Amino acid sequence: MLPAEFPIPRPRAVDPPFGVASLNIDSSKNPPAATDARLVAGLDTARSADLFDAACKLIPGGVNSTARATWSGWSPYPLFVESGQGSRLRDVDGNEYIDYLLGLGPMIFGHRPARVTQAVVDFIQSRGTVFALPTADEARLAQKIIDAVPSVEQVRLCNTGTEAVLYATRLARAFTKRNKIIRFEGMYHGFSDGVYWSKHPSIDKAGPDDRPIPVPQGPGMPKGVEENLIILPWNDAQVLADVIAREGDSIAAVLTEPVMCNTGCILPKPGYLEAMRELTQKHGIVLIFDEVITGFRLGLAGAQGRLGIRPDLSVFAKGIGGGFPVAAMGGRADIMALVANGTVSMAGTYSANGIAISAANAALDELATPGLYAKLDAVSDELRLGLAKVLRDAGLPAYVVGIGPLMQVWFAKEEIHNYRDAERHADQEIFRRWWQGMLSKGVLFHPGAYENLFVSTAHTHADVAATLDAARHVAADLARTL
Repeated sequence: MLPAEFPIPRPRAVDPPFGVASLNIDSSKNPPAATDARLVAGLDTARSADLFDAACKLIPGGVNSTARATWSGWSPYPLFVESGQGSRLRDVDGNEYIDYLLGLGPMIFGHRPARVTQAVVDFIQSRGTVFALPTADEARLAQKIIDAVPSVEQVRLCNTGTEAVLYATRLARAFTKRNKIIRFEGMYHGFSDGVYWSKHPSIDKAGPDDRPIPVPQGPGMPKGVEENLIILPWNDAQVLADVIAREGDSIAAVLTEPVMCNTGCILPKPGYLEAMRELTQKHGIVLIFDEVITGFRLGLAGAQGRLGIRPDLSVFAKGIGGGFPVAAMGGRADIMALVANGTVSMAGTYSANGIAISAANAALDELATPGLYAKLDAVSDELRLGLAKVLRDAGLPAYVVGIGPLMQVWFAKEEIHNYRDAERHADQEIFRRWWQGMLSKGVLFHPGAYENLFVSTAHTHADVAATLDAARHVAADLARTL
């Protein structure tokens, strides 16, 4: 087991971190030479390379999620993990990292949090796992969610964010007796056919800026689904008002993240969410907040509590289980009544299984600890402000956007307020070089600029100091080479 704190990790460097071989690895264009194919950012990762080769023979793409694939930035192959403890992660080659990937968000307490892990072990050993019958623990968990989030009057548990969004949109359609859903370019709400559109479309295929057209995330989508989708740019209250004025009687729901987290980190403009709430309320449209990432991460009441907006339905997932798979969907009692009377079915053999319930109950108890979020914000602010200063002092065209323990570095000269701003102004190549440099110095986050850096309660001020020290070296090297 790794200690809670130890000096900045020293990965086993083989080549200088900014050598030619380590800076511009792109297996789709220039396959690395055989000797370099076992390196990532100059680190010796031969064991990861071997495991990836073996996995590709058995698993399509060698991984079990697109976010881990080579075409998502993990080139020439993803790192294979040996273990994690607290804020640190170790790969199979023995390289150790300060981890800001955090499983893409679920590890709000860091890896292997003692209280949550023990609760799951105890439940399995003393009671079981799946019963297909309710337990008293489910109602206790529901009460904790309702107490934490003022907009949630009733709640149902699910297994994944994708499931929860699917049920929320279905419920909105049933409640309003309308078909159309507004969703925004650059957001991801799971992979179900009804919403897996216009996540990161090619702009030249996506229509005008103020009137985007639905673009499927890939082939295999059934034709006709897009007729019930209205795609809009985010952060433009006037465009939203115009569309609702024109088509409000056919719109069942507006589905949005309260903070855009699937095209990097983009904050709502002042007044934007308030305008969205007013417009939807006026026209009888269900406002759905996708808080899969922000829920229980930006505070017990999530982004909606932090930003002061009350949606009609909310979806939660990553922050609720302390690293275990569990999700929830809830909101107004009059809407949830359609589930209560069986009009809208919400089913799932694994929903509210013992592992998920015990993990979420323990996680919410931990999150309710007085002062926990204040401490988490303090460490997160230190990292965000520190990174901003490092980049500014180095003279790099970059800035940091974030709120609480959620942030991203934008290498851009222009402000980014929506997906098309990011596509036009964010420099993806410089971000990749930034990622490679930081990885070479033992700091891990996702290689894609459209992901985020996450901070956990396990991260310390010492972790931040080590991260900023690494960032100063990397930023200086970037500034010299630009």
